[in-house]
Amino acid sequence: MRHVDAVLIGAGQAAPSLAVALAARGQTVVIIEGNFYGGTCVNFGCTPTKTLRKSARIAHLARHAAEFGVVTGPVNVIYAAAIQRMRARVESSRSGLVQWLEGTENLEMIHGWGRFLGLDGERFLIEVNGETLSARQVYLNTGTRAFIPPLPGIDRVPYLDNAILLALEACPQHLIIVGASYIGLELGQIYRRLGAQVSVIHRAARIAEREDEDVSAAILDFLQDEGIAFYLESAISALSPYGDGVSVRLSDGRTLTGSHILFATGRIPNTERLNLAAVGVETDPRGFIRTDAHFNTSVPGIKALGDINGRGAFTHTSYHDYQIVLAELDGQTPDGQWRDADQRVVTYAMFTDPPLGRVGITLAQAQERAAHGQNILTAEFSMADVSRAKEESETQGLIRLIVDADSERFLGATFLGTGGDEIVAVISNYMATGASYRLMMQALPVHPTVAEFLPTILGRLSRLG
Repeated sequence: MRHVDAVLIGAGQAAPSLAVALAARGQTVVIIEGNFYGGTCVNFGCTPTKTLRKSARIAHLARHAAEFGVVTGPVNVIYAAAIQRMRARVESSRSGLVQWLEGTENLEMIHGWGRFLGLDGERFLIEVNGETLSARQVYLNTGTRAFIPPLPGIDRVPYLDNAILLALEACPQHLIIVGASYIGLELGQIYRRLGAQVSVIHRAARIAEREDEDVSAAILDFLQDEGIAFYLESAISALSPYGDGVSVRLSDGRTLTGSHILFATGRIPNTERLNLAAVGVETDPRGFIRTDAHFNTSVPGIKALGDINGRGAFTHTSYHDYQIVLAELDGQTPDGQWRDADQRVVTYAMFTDPPLGRVGITLAQAQERAAHGQNILTAEFSMADVSRAKEESETQGLIRLIVDADSERFLGATFLGTGGDEIVAVISNYMATGASYRLMMQALPVHPTVAEFLPTILGRLSRLG
């Protein structure tokens, strides 16, 4: 048995930086990873998909070049070249991370699947590759994976998740996507632009149903304009092989056939290998680890960071978990520089083209609050009226701002349109300060930008309800 100060199981977005920080503070640290360092983001998520998204966007712009006075010939996507560019970017990111960890004093990396064996006094026993480690502090950062629904016939067809899709050597001829939330919509547009026929099946009446209805409708419009077919309020009754592909029978009797089927139906936590019962760590019914606002589990000395704690399934929330933990270790309280996870305002983006940037509450949530007596102001602005958007012929979408009238603080914002994934940070960063929206109205913006309209839009705030 070997004694160390801290063990980190899983090397997603929180653990590597935390491991280095702990080692820099003189602790002996072991980080254990059974798959690829960097987790989903680096290997199967953000890094590869946003790299491939750029290739898809270039293809899309090339097809519309004549609109900008540029004459081109036929546009052909060399899928293998796009995939090679993507894989090179992933390898660069992953190898850079590994080199950083390998070069850190007091830090040891072990490739294997770590699991709890039990307790030895105040120390946790962790087994990996037949070796037993003991540590007073354990951090879990094992992330999530795609949920594959147990549909009739699914064991008879070669289905894809997001990781398997990106490993394909050829572009699918007809990609059927099950699920019309963020991952499904992003990948659907990317592969449509790369040359695939794309069909999306979704159980709900509208896509991206966590967003406001008009936002969902706008996203549906521009994706349909690109030739993506949607089957809404549709359940799958059976799957069966169809040549080298798949046949999908819907509950209303319709049948779709495709070369590939991708499931984008949510995520499940990677907790089953950890043997949490050996030390008594509590999970919710879905397997996510229960934590408090500082990521402490039901067992003192064990923290759960990133997607497995159910506090935000995003790379940036996982990294922010690390920052909160480090601030706590350094003695900064929630009343000082850093807030805890209950106090932070979650922001995110959907990287369709145009992208969606979101922070805080939606209009529907604001209307519910107003119905219960909260004094709320809202304002909207069409991207079709934004000079920069018109100049770039990217006028789809809208801007929506939501403010508490009494405190004058922002409650939320929606940016659907060009630059929305970047511009949302203007509001999310501002919300972190707690400042009055009136100060933003006095700011001097840069012209011509999309963000320059924020003071103007704020001048149009009106009472909701």
